[in-house]
Amino acid sequence: MGIFDSMNTSASGLTAQRLRMDVASSNIANANSTRAQLNEDGTWDPYRRKMVVFQQEGASFKSFLHKASQAQGGYGGGVKATEIVEDENPFKSVYNPNHPDADESGYVQLPNVDPLQEMVDMMSATRSYEANVTSLNASKSMLMKALEIGK
Repeated sequence: MGIFDSMNTSASGLTAQRLRMDVASSNIANANSTRAQLNEDGTWDPYRRKMVVFQQEGASFKSFLHKASQAQGGYGGGVKATEIVEDENPFKSVYNPNHPDADESGYVQLPNVDPLQEMVDMMSATRSYEANVTSLNASKSMLMKALEIGK
């Protein structure tokens, strides 16, 4: 394990949670967008909720567990965002015959974004971000104390 491995792990968590906050804020901003994607037939689809998929960086958990049981140690490598996927839940139908995007029966397809769920996701990402900042500051403090030993 290197001297900066804990900082690298925290930095990867900061980057991942920042992306998660960006995606959640994009979802909130487009919660009422009825024209997000143009189809081949000339019709519009509403905005579809996006989600971030995370994956561990480095080797698998099993290999780290094996190294730990052998007292070899090992660096986890942190986390990385592998992709941003669209939520396949159905759109919400609302009766509003005066809306320009209403169909023949007066229903409008609205995005599958729940602002409450997005706010909870945003708060969770913010707390995770803060935890990574705290971890980064603790690592920095320990390294500074180690440098003071040499004085």
